[in-house]
Amino acid sequence: QVQLVEFGGGSVQAGDSLRLSCAASGRTFSTYPVGWFRQAPGKEREFVAAINWSGGSTFYADSVKGRFTISRDNAKKMVYLQMNNLKPEDTAVYYCAADSVGGPSYSDYVRYDYWGQGTQVTVSS
Repeated sequence: QVQLVEFGGGSVQAGDSLRLSCAASGRTFSTYPVGWFRQAPGKEREFVAAINWSGGSTFYADSVKGRFTISRDNAKKMVYLQMNNLKPEDTAVYYCAADSVGGPSYSDYVRYDYWGQGTQVTVSS
């Protein structure tokens, strides 16, 4: 079993930065790919970024490429999402998710079987 807790969200101005953190419990966490997703009011959950188990491969949605960076520290059981140059359209609840089963696409939310409770990010113009 893996439990995930996100923190680091908040309210910022456009152009500011935030770093989201995802703290995990569970012995096998370091073997799982992890993804960040977000959901804005009235919209479907959207893929943001993912990282493989070792941190050697990362994947990003086109909308955040060049602005967001995903990383992980398996020794600390942490995954991070550094968000720079934030835009109002980045406003959403951000979730981290871990994948213990595997699947064809890191961007597909159905691949992930462990989810955190989410952290709110609000970007004002």
